[in-house]
Amino acid sequence: MATTYPSDLSTVSFETVTGTATEVRKRLKAGDDDQVVALTLAHGNPKLAQALAQAVALIAPLVLATLGKQEKDAIAKIVDALVPSIPLPLHLIHEAQMNAEARTAVLESGEWLTASQLSKLAGFSGQNASAQPNKWKREGRIFAIRQGGNDYYPGYALDADAGYRPVKGLALVLARFGDALDEWDIATWFASVNSFLGGRTPMDLLESQPGQVLAAAEDEIAGVQHG
Repeated sequence: MATTYPSDLSTVSFETVTGTATEVRKRLKAGDDDQVVALTLAHGNPKLAQALAQAVALIAPLVLATLGKQEKDAIAKIVDALVPSIPLPLHLIHEAQMNAEARTAVLESGEWLTASQLSKLAGFSGQNASAQPNKWKREGRIFAIRQGGNDYYPGYALDADAGYRPVKGLALVLARFGDALDEWDIATWFASVNSFLGGRTPMDLLESQPGQVLAAAEDEIAGVQHG
C-alpha cells in the first residue's frame, strides 16, 4: 500500500506523553490529536520512559525533514518527466550537420592511418613501434585527427621515397597554423579546393609544391586573423 504524507510536513507538530497506560489514556482523551504513535515498555520505569521520550523528541524533526525532502525530490522528478526537453536551437542543429558533413568529406578525401599502420609502413618494429608517429605529432612534423578514440594520420602527408616519413614541407605549414586551427580544421583545409592554389587542394600539392602550400596557409591565417 502506498504511503502518503500531509501536503506540507512543516505544519506537522508533535509532543511526547509518558506514564502508565492509564495515565496516557487519560491524557489522550483530553487531547484532539489526529494521530498517535505509541511506544510501550514491558519492563521499564518512569525514568527510562522519560529518556526515550526525549530521544524521540530529538529524532522526530529529523525524520520529518527527511520525509519532506524525499517528497520534494519525487515531485521534482515527476515534473522533469512531464516537462518536454528543451529543443536545440535550429542554428546549432544546422552547425552540427555542417560539421558532420565536413568531417565525412575529410575522411573520404584520402587514406587515414592508425599509428600502428603508419609504423608498419615506415618499417618500425618492436613493442614501442606505434609511439613513433605520436612523437612526430608532438614535434609538429605531422598532425592527426581524433575519431572513435583513435588518432588517424593523413596518408598524403607521408613521403614514400623517404621511407614514409612526414613530408618535409608539412612542418612549416603546421607551425604557421599554430593554435589558430585545430586538427579537424587543418584536415578540412588540406582537403578543400583552394582559390590561392588555382582551384587545387593543398593536400594534392603538399609534396610537389610545398612553398605554394605554405603561401596558401599564410593567406588562410591572414583571413582568420582579420575575421
